[in-house]
Amino acid sequence: MVSREVYDLVRECAERSKAAARKLAIASETAKNAALERIAESLLARQAEILAANSIDMENGRAKGLSSALLDRLLLTPERIAAMAEGVREVMALPDPVGEITELKPRPSGIKVGKMRVPLGVIGIIYEARPNVTVDAAALCLKAGNSVLLRGGSEAFNSNTKLAQILSEALMAAGLPNDAVQLIPTTDRASIKAMATLDDLIDVLIARGGESLMSALAGATVPLFKHGKGICHTYIDLDADLAKAIEIAFNAKVSRPGVCNAMETLLVHREIAPRVLPELGRRLQEAGVELVGDETVQQLIPGTGAATEEDWATEYLALKLAIRVVDSFAEAVEHIQRYGSQHSEAIVTENYATALRFLEQVDAAAVFVNASTRFNDGGQFGLGAEIGISTQKLHARGPMGIRELTTTKFVVFGNGEVR
Repeated sequence: MVSREVYDLVRECAERSKAAARKLAIASETAKNAALERIAESLLARQAEILAANSIDMENGRAKGLSSALLDRLLLTPERIAAMAEGVREVMALPDPVGEITELKPRPSGIKVGKMRVPLGVIGIIYEARPNVTVDAAALCLKAGNSVLLRGGSEAFNSNTKLAQILSEALMAAGLPNDAVQLIPTTDRASIKAMATLDDLIDVLIARGGESLMSALAGATVPLFKHGKGICHTYIDLDADLAKAIEIAFNAKVSRPGVCNAMETLLVHREIAPRVLPELGRRLQEAGVELVGDETVQQLIPGTGAATEEDWATEYLALKLAIRVVDSFAEAVEHIQRYGSQHSEAIVTENYATALRFLEQVDAAAVFVNASTRFNDGGQFGLGAEIGISTQKLHARGPMGIRELTTTKFVVFGNGEVR
């Protein structure tokens, strides 16, 4: 149930976003780039303010008992702030898609019909405890000519509030509407439901989170891009190169366990398991990874706990990994289809035909052959910064870069033709 107070608060923000979107839609690329440069400069110049706000969130997070992985996602450092500023400048360097006309073709009637790329309008973004998303999302939305309404996780409220303030003030200084970037000024979860029903003001919602967020958005009337959970698998095939397999699996789990493209379940073909699991298991355990698995895995890797049905369907976002030994390629694919979240799936194999079968049969936003799932990222894919990884099929799938934050409209050129 959404209280009148929360609904009115969110609606007022959305109305200001709508007004700002109309102005931003016709802003020149020069004006947008100038604003982005001002944002990058402000992030660096006001680093101390950002770190002070973040320290409050970190202290509160530790008091709440947040996991080390979640605290890592929440933490801001001078290096991470510098990376945020650099990310803004990378967005500046991206070609502006707005106004591009393509597919212009003459028709028998004499008219010419094409498509023009245009902003989506007002984009609402609901996301977890990662303050860098505030800046990344705002920069991408601005470059694509959209205003953005941000609703971050409560754990990062102080950091997000300060960042949104800096972004808004930088826009104003650059001559663009400061309401083009707004943070919903409440941690009340009812604000999520309020955003989800404002289809007269918000053009699309991007939801980055787990099952509880998706449940909160049930019945949304605003079109929704889901950045759902990442239950990502790596399958080590019978024909895998052992050295590659160990390095890929280790990286997929350990390099940054608290992100959505980290591996959560490892599948290993039974014939190769005795040759790969003892060494891989030892390395994972030395890195602090808690392992759970089936009976074969427990025999091959001492200290492994028993995996439950729940483990196969869990996104840990932590140093924990479920391992299962499978009898065949088909069994591995069946497991992925049953438990996967259509995010990132990988196979390690030297068999080209098997690799192609995996690419064809596995349904996910990104499917990898002999590479870590950790590469599912807009920057790594050459898109520049990303606003999220869509795990649905419309209107975008996979990393959502600047072009995915626009749509098209038909444009028609005539010379007096009538029908």
